[in-house]
Amino acid sequence: MSERTYLDAASAEPMHPAAREMLLSAVDSGWADPVRLHHEGRTARLLLDNARAVLADAVGVRPDELYLTTSGTAAIQAGLTAVRAARSRVGATIVHSAVEHSAVLHTAGEAAAEVGVDRLGRVELAAFTDAVRRPGVAVAALQSANHEVGTRQPVEAAAAAAGDVPLFVDASASVGHDVVPAGWSVLAASAHKWGGPAGVGLLAVKKGTRIAPAWPMDEREDGLSPGFPNVPNALAAAAALQARLAEAEELGKQHRAWIDEVRRRVAADIPDVEVVGDADDRLPHILTFSCLYVDGEALVTALDAEGFAVSSGSACTSSTLRPSHVLAAMGVLTHGNVRVSLGRDTTHDEVQRFCAVLPGLVQRIRAEVGM
Repeated sequence: MSERTYLDAASAEPMHPAAREMLLSAVDSGWADPVRLHHEGRTARLLLDNARAVLADAVGVRPDELYLTTSGTAAIQAGLTAVRAARSRVGATIVHSAVEHSAVLHTAGEAAAEVGVDRLGRVELAAFTDAVRRPGVAVAALQSANHEVGTRQPVEAAAAAAGDVPLFVDASASVGHDVVPAGWSVLAASAHKWGGPAGVGLLAVKKGTRIAPAWPMDEREDGLSPGFPNVPNALAAAAALQARLAEAEELGKQHRAWIDEVRRRVAADIPDVEVVGDADDRLPHILTFSCLYVDGEALVTALDAEGFAVSSGSACTSSTLRPSHVLAAMGVLTHGNVRVSLGRDTTHDEVQRFCAVLPGLVQRIRAEVGM
């Protein structure tokens, strides 16, 4: 294996050069506690405020509407819990689509009303509307686009249907890659998805949306994310997002064309394969397909041996080797699935090499099991 090709950018992007440069600089200047009144603390506070302003502008809110958390998962859990708690007099039900990230499913728990999706992975809007208008609904949750198959969700229509019920949007798969539709009340995102450092999540709460943190309030992030903030990482996340947004249009066009090529070649060159998700109304950089008579783990391992890093199984719980709850909800093949996701450093030659190597690997694995 002479070269490596990373095709799992939807899980985590390599750090953007702008983030790396900022991080190295900020480590020496932003290490102090930003709530302290001494010079070092005030310096850290200024840097943290600058990072917050850049990140807030990127997602379309005011700096005082943006909270920094330790991850996208933490943002989802804190945000959903805080909105539900603030609306406890109304009820405790969280309406969500069947293809949300596992953090949404776990936070909703037993007080959930799950809404199905069609075979493209898009929420059934009529059913969503019916569910969100029932008594006892505290909050509705709908991702901006699916993290596993790329299909965009009808966020604006869902917000209109929700009315006075706050709409929580997990935009982790979209921010830095695609425009997030308007209409949401609360939004979560994660820096490592756009080339920022791991350990930085965003929670945007628009004014007028009531929240009640589930743990004792402290002076950090209004209690939504207690603990010492990582100022250098926040600055690096802001630098990465600012740089990524400047590149987004060009990268989006490039990635969309290359994913279209992979979609065509996989369908044409491999028998008994199902390419899933919306072919057009989707994120530009993500594609998932499933191969009949092929074990997904075996295919990922074979591709890894050939130098390709891809993912399989549920994108948020793949280490458990459980079938993807996203694909199961869509009613498509859950066996032998692979997700390909392109990053800013992906080249067309790498995409073409992947398309050339894949059919032979699938054929070999099928032959090993007598198919």
